[in-house]
Amino acid sequence: MPRIAIALGDPAGIGAEVVLKAIQQIRELQPNFNPLLVGCRHWLETSFAQLQAQGIGGLCSPAELELLHLPLNHSISPGQGSAASGSAGFAWLTAATEAVLAGDCTALCTAPIAKHWWHAAGHHYPGQTERLAELCNAKAAAMLFTARSPHNGWRFNTLLATTHIPLSKVSESLNPALLEKRIEQLNNFCLRFNPAPKLAIAGLNPHSGEEGELGTEEIEWITPLLNKLHGQAGLNLEGPIAPDSCWLGASEAWHQPAAAGPNQKAMDGYLALYHDQGLIPTKLLAFDQAVNTTLGLPFLRTSPDHGTAFNLAGKGIARAESMVAAINTAIELG
Repeated sequence: MPRIAIALGDPAGIGAEVVLKAIQQIRELQPNFNPLLVGCRHWLETSFAQLQAQGIGGLCSPAELELLHLPLNHSISPGQGSAASGSAGFAWLTAATEAVLAGDCTALCTAPIAKHWWHAAGHHYPGQTERLAELCNAKAAAMLFTARSPHNGWRFNTLLATTHIPLSKVSESLNPALLEKRIEQLNNFCLRFNPAPKLAIAGLNPHSGEEGELGTEEIEWITPLLNKLHGQAGLNLEGPIAPDSCWLGASEAWHQPAAAGPNQKAMDGYLALYHDQGLIPTKLLAFDQAVNTTLGLPFLRTSPDHGTAFNLAGKGIARAESMVAAINTAIELG
């Protein structure tokens, strides 16, 4: 059983609840699962006691878990994010990463953080991915979302070429070298599941530019690059595909009954050129199953595909399915 480090995220969010629920569910099938949690023991025990007092079941007791204790310096209430909660989440992520780099754990799973509270605490990163890249000295870290269909087991993979940047910066951030690297990363990930993966590359502009009428990036360099790469080193590429239809095959494959067999229209991997282009279809199809996976690090990092949900914190109603999927993905692939 791989040993997984779990950073507990922003303490004002739902991290404690979904992690304790997820571990309990996983231990029902894998009793010897023993992760290393990174956070504040008193806060975790208090969160557990408050949820139990509300009659919330299905929680793993913190007393049964190993925890790297980094105490909170300020009192934090559920749902009340602050610079203090942002600072704690930042410190817990850093310590969990260092534990994996030191060889104490094989993979990292992270509960959600709130970027604006990181910024309020003086930690100006677009997100956890960029902090992880800095800690690991990784120059090409990338965000990939992976999920298994509950209908048939088909694996849905979407990688983002660019991540947390303004939409106005996307075009100037894209270039042939970056796109080639992202295609290589996506292909290598998909090779875990298929020896000859097929990749779909979304266009940047509406209708992939419509022959230059709606944007020229496809004509000027995206299409020539894909034509050059197709067939090289076993790459099987299709694109650029109009973004509004790129994921239609994925939708069919996701919902297809298992008895119908494999869907021939589905691709093994999809490359989105900016954040929401990939996250909208991913969350529509697989909100509770999708796992944020960081590629380009010396270890595997996973995270649920949702945020801190401050409005749900402390109420006992947060769903743990995505955290279960994130931990199981770290176990399976880490």
